[in-house]
Amino acid sequence: MADNRLFINRELSWLEFDARVLGEAADISNPLFERMKFLSITASNLDEFFMVRVASLKDMVNAGYTKKDIAGMTAQEQLDALDEKTHAFVKKQYNIYNEELIPALAGEEFHIVEHHEDLSVTQSEFVDKYFHDEVYPVLTPMAVDSSRPFPLIRNKTLNIAALLKKKDTKEDVTEFATVQVPSVLPRFVSLPGEAGNTIILLEEIIERNIDKLFLNYDILCAYPYRIMRNADFSIDEEDAADLLKEIEKQLKKRQWGQAIRLEVQHNIDKELLKILKKELAINDSDIYRINGPLDLTFLMKMYGSFDYSDLKTPKYIPAPVPELMNGENIFSQIREGDILLHHPYQTFDPVVDFVRQAAKDPAVLAIKQTLYRVSGNSPIVAALAAAAENGKQVSVLVELKARFDEENNIIWARKLEQAGCHVIYGLVGLKTHSKITLVVRREEDGIRRYVHLGTGNYNDSTAKLYCDMGLLTCSPAIGEDATAVFNMLSGYSEPISWNKLSLAPLWLRDRFHYLVEREIRHAKEGREAHIIAKMNSICDKDIIELMYKASKAGVKIELIVRGICCLIPQVKGVSENITVRSIVGTFLEHSRIFYFENGGNEEVYMASADWMSRNLDRRVEIMFPVEDERLMKEVKHVLDVQLSDNVKAQLMQSDGSYVKVHRAGAAGVEAQEQFCREAWERVKAMDNREDVHSSRVFTPMEHN
Repeated sequence: MADNRLFINRELSWLEFDARVLGEAADISNPLFERMKFLSITASNLDEFFMVRVASLKDMVNAGYTKKDIAGMTAQEQLDALDEKTHAFVKKQYNIYNEELIPALAGEEFHIVEHHEDLSVTQSEFVDKYFHDEVYPVLTPMAVDSSRPFPLIRNKTLNIAALLKKKDTKEDVTEFATVQVPSVLPRFVSLPGEAGNTIILLEEIIERNIDKLFLNYDILCAYPYRIMRNADFSIDEEDAADLLKEIEKQLKKRQWGQAIRLEVQHNIDKELLKILKKELAINDSDIYRINGPLDLTFLMKMYGSFDYSDLKTPKYIPAPVPELMNGENIFSQIREGDILLHHPYQTFDPVVDFVRQAAKDPAVLAIKQTLYRVSGNSPIVAALAAAAENGKQVSVLVELKARFDEENNIIWARKLEQAGCHVIYGLVGLKTHSKITLVVRREEDGIRRYVHLGTGNYNDSTAKLYCDMGLLTCSPAIGEDATAVFNMLSGYSEPISWNKLSLAPLWLRDRFHYLVEREIRHAKEGREAHIIAKMNSICDKDIIELMYKASKAGVKIELIVRGICCLIPQVKGVSENITVRSIVGTFLEHSRIFYFENGGNEEVYMASADWMSRNLDRRVEIMFPVEDERLMKEVKHVLDVQLSDNVKAQLMQSDGSYVKVHRAGAAGVEAQEQFCREAWERVKAMDNREDVHSSRVFTPMEHN
């Protein structure tokens, strides 16, 4: 277990995940616009990776931190390895863009003008007028000289740098200037044309007309550039008198953190690059020469701006939840039995309705909820505010430290406070990542507690894209635990024991140890021993070593891990009984499910936590059991289908690489597509009426 070769570096494993996403962009079996979308996702992923993970490694190097990770690599060694791989990754991104997507788009009469010199006369006139009317008034050109220092370039902004020379002067003196490509304007503009669609990027329009910004100068050259800054801020929560104000202050600093990555056009002028490199204090290894447009996230906006429905995966309409289709009060329906939710295959509406009905129900006394990430116009937040205005006791824990959602969460926290809710801003030293809602209701036979537990966020927007599961229950044992959770979050009350829930950072790690050790004991005693675990990431050394121990004892272990996996399967004498598969598809796999065969007495759990140290030790997480036999069967079916996927699944090899599952002539099984179909088949089985979504029962995948 001390052998570093038994572990994969976390950052390299993440990059391997983004490579699997990039593989979807290269896969010609995917519709063209979907490939374009996947390429955009890889660019967005890489941005965040640099701002947080690479930035963190650079901070370690600057601080002289030399401790090695579980794979035996120092921070500097990780940076060196990432340097080679990220440059190769970016090159592959643009190879796909230039050599595959652009020609394929052109074949569909969709053209992206790469150079403004290629515009026709009519298009040139249109572009110049657009610049004069729409762009020019917004721009702020900034020159750099003895009286005007190099400006602060904001994180992730696209800019154009230029070298200038004064007109009518014999002096051979060049000057530097820069102008930000305004994010308040569309990144691309549609051009007049005879057939199909033709667009030009905003930076090309500005570059074409940049002489109008510097009238007394000759433009020697102009090239776009973009910088990435360190966005990983830390807060001394113990000394922060007001956590909300401290985070607001740190958010402003995020825009001006250390520059850690510079993207420039591949043919940029050497003198111009030299100036940028010096002023931004950036190393050669952190400069990325791009053969194409900088910041490929514009492809996602392009995806949403044009129809081309025949070039997209048909839009899926989430199915109703059969148990909730009769229009009855949601609380009476929950009393009939626990209800399992599977998003996005089933609609997220029941979760919203759970809070909305509670807000209006005179019998409801209190609502308590944790919020980690919510949508920009959250109906759940609106319902919580309405509940407080209706006189309910409303307590909400809003996690202000949810990375890149801090600003949004601050806005919602203030609105909830203004509505009369009791708002808790997380716990000192911990992120509250659990997803739990408690509704306390007075009924004829006394107080009853209704609980929603989930694997994903209370975000109605991402619930259409993220694969998550949830449970609605009025189990007295879980209700009692839910009360204890909120008492612990709002005060200092920590129960001696729990009925059903397992919480991190208190008991969850120990609970996983117990469950795995029990499988090891069963295997050694000759009984059935089998673990299936589905999650986003596994990189906790303690858990990985436990998996190796179980494998050596003969426990069959099947891991479904979407992203980071620092465990190495199929190593002789260590992990022969472990398989690892990753599924990258139309939806983002996000649910956390854990199955233990337990000698034939099966147990199934769902959780908000991955097998990462941060989840088990530095976050408030919840794992909950699925005990109803019917629902347990449904969750096991979800795992079985994912393990049968031979279209989108990739198997991890003992060298850390991934390969597509070999079908060997078998019929194709695509898990996500099957879940879409099954969700509507259940609706059809429950209700065959012609007026209930009948067309969608048979065709759940609809074109945009």
